[in-house]
This record gives sequence, C-alpha cells and structure tokens, in this order.
Amino acid sequence: MADCGAEEEKGEFGSPQGGERRMIIQPTSLEDPKLNKLKEVLVEWINKTLKAEHIVVRTLEEDLYDGLVFHHLLRRLAGVQLHVEEIALSTDAQIRKLEVILTALNETLEMNEETAKWNVKLIHTRDLLATLHLLVAMARRFQPDLVLPVNVSVEVIQCEVTKSGIKADKQTEFITFQSNSSEALERESNKDCPIDELFKLEAHKIETVKKAILHFVNKNISSLGLNVTDLDKQFADGVILLLLIGQLEGFFIPLCEFFLCPVGSSEMLHNVTLALDLLIDRGLPVQSVDPQDIVSQDVPATVKVLYYLFNRHKNK
Repeated sequence: MADCGAEEEKGEFGSPQGGERRMIIQPTSLEDPKLNKLKEVLVEWINKTLKAEHIVVRTLEEDLYDGLVFHHLLRRLAGVQLHVEEIALSTDAQIRKLEVILTALNETLEMNEETAKWNVKLIHTRDLLATLHLLVAMARRFQPDLVLPVNVSVEVIQCEVTKSGIKADKQTEFITFQSNSSEALERESNKDCPIDELFKLEAHKIETVKKAILHFVNKNISSLGLNVTDLDKQFADGVILLLLIGQLEGFFIPLCEFFLCPVGSSEMLHNVTLALDLLIDRGLPVQSVDPQDIVSQDVPATVKVLYYLFNRHKNK
C-alpha cells in the first residue's frame, strides 16, 4: 500500500526530481477511527453508485489505481462519456487512461490541475491520501447529501527533494471539513443532508416546504394538462416524475421506455428506477434514494428527489 499524498510538481513516472514534494502518511494515522470511517463511507457510496454495473470495490488502496472505477463513476454521476478502453491491463495503458479520466474529472470539478491534491502518478501508485482527496471532492460535487465524517485528518511527513538533499517537515493534512467549533461542525453535517434535517423540524415547517415544491411541480407540468394535489402519493408510480424530468431537462422520454399506465408494483418500480437513473445521469445526487421507497410512498424519499429538481431549476 502506498501511503504518499499530494505532489506539487508533476514529473515523469521515475525517480524523484528537484522541487518534488510528497506527503507521506504516518503509520499511526492509518489506525484513526475517523479515517477508517471515511474510507467505509466512500467504499459504500461507490458500490451503491455502481451496483447496476456490477462493480464492487473492496479497498480504496487497491481497487482504484487503474482508472476503471473512476471512469464508471464519472459516466454514472456526471454523464460524461469518454473514449477509453474499458479494461487497461498494461501500465502504459492504465496511465494513458488515467490521464484522460483525470483531465475530464478536473474539468467537471472545476479544479485546476496545478492545485489539485491528486494526479495521474499518485492515483496510479495507489496513493491513499490523493485518492481520498479526489473521492471527497467527487462526493461533495455529485452527492452533497452524502454525510462524510467531519474533521478527518492525518499526520504526514512532507518531504521535498532539493539539489542539496531532502527536507522533511511534519504537519497535519485535513481531508474533510476542518473546524474546532461544534456549532460549525453541526452546520456542516446538516448541510450535507438537507432533506433528512427538514423532517426533524415542526410539521408546519415541513408543509411549507412541500407546498413550495408542489407549486413548482404544477407550474412545470400544467402544459401537459396535469395537476398534482398529493405530493406523498402521486409520484409512487413514477409517471409524473418521468414527465416532470422531461419537461425540466428538455428532452422527450419515448413512451416505449416506461409504463404510462403501470399495473402492479413491478411496473411502478421500473418507472421510478428509470427516473432516478435519468437524474443520476444528469448529475443530480439521488444515488442514496431507493426506488422502492418512492413506490412505497415514503415521503422523505419522494421529497428528496423533488427537492433536488426544485433546487436545480427553481430560477429558470
């Protein structure tokens, strides 16, 4: 396992060059419960996101270096299609593939390559710190409702290769939100899961939010001659949800792709699953929503999906 982190000067995949800096994780930090919890959350998130593609990640250190998982995550979460080989076996092929994938990821994340805490060399050499920084950035961009442990940090030795030798400096590297304030930590946790927090409020406040979303829905489906009066029940079969997505995202979903008049829970589940897949492909963070929950008229699950649509299109 490679325990090196951010490297500021990108060179060839060879021996250290002058000016190169590396962050080497202290072995004691690898035993930190917060770090292990973060790794567990990220592995679970990846596996849930890629479940339909039958991809299973067991360890972040060993399963992400060749680019396959990042390729599928980028396609699944951001809808970005890349012309790269599916499985790269040789080192050269893996590096070429990673270069294409990380370039696209950095553009999607609006991250400058020079300031990013990851690069092709670090990811390919199974660098845990760089891999964690990249996955955390992806989770915050594509699934802001994913609750990550806060204040996760590691002790590192920053090594810099100079013409006169090697300089080393010990420091703390934060991977997730940094704060010593319990109130700030609470705000950050709440921000990551807005709908879950909403349903902890008083009933009248929940109803106010639901009315705003209901107004938004009807405004956008009225041209189809549709009207929603019950937010809790009328989305269970997926039909109105699919039509709403088409209206908001500006595309037509062929009627042969879903059941316009679904009969039975299996057809309803097909519709809802299709709707969530479309939203994921469009970059909305609804991976944590189980389609069966919407079919079963689970109000928080339904409101969560509609909230993300509302938040994305409310000013259009």
